[in-house]
Amino acid sequence: MKYANIGGQAVMEGVMMRHKDHYAVAVRKENHEIEVMTEQRQTLGERYHVSGIPIVRGVFAFVDSLVVGMKTLMWSASFFEDEEETSQEKEKQSDTVFMTMTVIFSLAFSIGLFMILPFLVSNLFKSVTDSSLVLGIIEGLVRVLIFIIYILAISRMKDIQRLFMYHGAEHKTINCIEHGDELTPENAAKYSRFHKRCGTSFLFIVMFISIVFFLLFFQIFPINNMFIKVICRILLVPVIAGISYEIIQWAGRHDSGLVCLVSKPGFWMQKFTTKEPDREMLEVAIASIEAIYDWREFQRDLKA
Repeated sequence: MKYANIGGQAVMEGVMMRHKDHYAVAVRKENHEIEVMTEQRQTLGERYHVSGIPIVRGVFAFVDSLVVGMKTLMWSASFFEDEEETSQEKEKQSDTVFMTMTVIFSLAFSIGLFMILPFLVSNLFKSVTDSSLVLGIIEGLVRVLIFIIYILAISRMKDIQRLFMYHGAEHKTINCIEHGDELTPENAAKYSRFHKRCGTSFLFIVMFISIVFFLLFFQIFPINNMFIKVICRILLVPVIAGISYEIIQWAGRHDSGLVCLVSKPGFWMQKFTTKEPDREMLEVAIASIEAIYDWREFQRDLKA
């Protein structure tokens, strides 16, 4: 299998695919037609000339993916809004400031839920032990537990289940391309709905890296003030995201036994964040890919 340099995400009744400076969103409308939108966008890493700097480029890539992801989600949702919604409300939804605030809120919520809350919970065990190492391990276990509960909870929602089916369609079509097979719904259906470069795997690696990173950091730099501990955790999030990005990119380009071992926890979580898609969903994913990516040329180079 060869790295195809294409990735994406599921959106409402559709799939977004991205390749270099281009991305496309394909949505299955209520009349069953497929609407495709393509756009060119220079990545933040290229804009600020950090694409070649390990770890730093991961931080910029993470923020960039949040911005593009939010924008494409809003675009896909516009096809299913209530007819009574006013044009003023639609303008608000597409407003840059509104989208920026949404991204900031999403980041703040994620940091609070997955970074700060586990730390506060672990502090409840101070009456049992004063070992910073033990408390750090408890914090890490609580973080992973919250993440798993969160994924399991949202996977039970009906609308999210359809989103996860499109997530599966995204993975199957990329797997089909990277295995050198002709990109058709029938061929894509044969491939796995799991992928090593999945965002779910990235988040799981973030959880794991945060455990190791916080344990080492606070062993080397002991801090007693609780407020400063919280601030340090927030400041270290970009570093953890950057390291996790490098790991997920490395895993996506290799097939060694170590890579398989690193990828297994992420694959396990993808059992909940991906579902088997139907043919129409695979058609949508293919439409998104073909709008920006010449998979035939990639496969010719693969076989050369």
